[in-house]
Amino acid sequence: MKHDFDMVIVGGGMVGAALAALASCYRPTERLRIGLLEPRPVQAPAAGESFGLRVSALSRASQRLLERTQAWDAVAARGAGAYRRMVVWDAAGTPTGSASVCFDAAELGEPDLGHIVENRSVQAALIESALARGVTLLRSGVESLEAGETAATLATGDGRRLTAALVVAADGHDSAVRRLAGIETRGWEYGQQGIVAHLQSERDHQQTAWQRFLPTGPLALLPLADGRVSLVWSVQSAEAEALLALDDAAFGERVSAASAGVLGALTPTTPRAGFPLRLMHAADYSRPRIALVGDAAHGVHPLAGQGVNLGFMDCAALAQVLGDAMAGGGDIGDHVVLRRYERWRKAENLPAMALMDGLKRLFGSELPLLAWARRTGLGLVDRVEPLKRSLIRRAMGVAGEVPDFLAAQR
Repeated sequence: MKHDFDMVIVGGGMVGAALAALASCYRPTERLRIGLLEPRPVQAPAAGESFGLRVSALSRASQRLLERTQAWDAVAARGAGAYRRMVVWDAAGTPTGSASVCFDAAELGEPDLGHIVENRSVQAALIESALARGVTLLRSGVESLEAGETAATLATGDGRRLTAALVVAADGHDSAVRRLAGIETRGWEYGQQGIVAHLQSERDHQQTAWQRFLPTGPLALLPLADGRVSLVWSVQSAEAEALLALDDAAFGERVSAASAGVLGALTPTTPRAGFPLRLMHAADYSRPRIALVGDAAHGVHPLAGQGVNLGFMDCAALAQVLGDAMAGGGDIGDHVVLRRYERWRKAENLPAMALMDGLKRLFGSELPLLAWARRTGLGLVDRVEPLKRSLIRRAMGVAGEVPDFLAAQR
């Protein structure tokens, strides 16, 4: 039976665009006819345009994905800021005290631990890469979805009906595809918001990501290529509203104090924004003819900066599974095929999600025993080199079951 597409990806954010670009350049899947359904695709930022507020800490594996899809050069040219060190400390201690840990790329023989990148630049570069390889961009959303024995049928917001062997949900935490497929989720609201802004620091950030765990939530200062830092500060929702209402001078004082003055005085250079924090996990990552990737499948607390990296690894794993199926003459929408992807990524995502949720709860507790445990634990990690090396390699995406396409340079 002839379908309109072999695969339709619903959602053209960073993760959906990554899957489209990757599947269209990965040799085992490059013959697929791919449609990317996105009503509001971003434009690449113009030269001289200010750096967007939403940034991500890309792991080494995610950088490799962008390199493979030939999207990295555009992202790097926009100002991808490498970070070579990461310092994490408990609010009761200091950045260099016994209740802190420092991860250094030099200890691993690596040039850096990752890069801080602008989300919209990544999205635009990946969409451009996908379109250059024949992916069809459909500027609409999805209205209905039916999964049949041989094809899935989509009705779009502009009145079209499309058939595909496989529909992939990359449409975020409020995924319409997931809802239409009847896939339930588990999770909870943290009652917090993440406050984001860019600031100029009095002291050089030293290409270091600084993260202080406060009882109310973690505060991170991420180094930007232009010398500024990007703030991601998790606070209770009531406090978030108060912080968003402050004038720039008062807000800068609050951030400087909350970061223990690690970079001296901090001066806001942008407006601020807040977004709700939640944990979410889909009961299933697949159904016949349907697969979930990225935030449609899982949502995590931003304290470890792993959200988009987990989503990119979903894409790489799905592309590899689909390529293996095609090599054997299989049907990419067969649930047996898609379950291989689901088992693989759940085995990687669930421990990561549990770790991030556990850290959030551990560092958010003021119980004396737990406070002692976390301070002791940070110091222990810093002193036990094999443990520290294992943790940072996993954060870089080069440990665990890494998709073949991203495992090493080829």
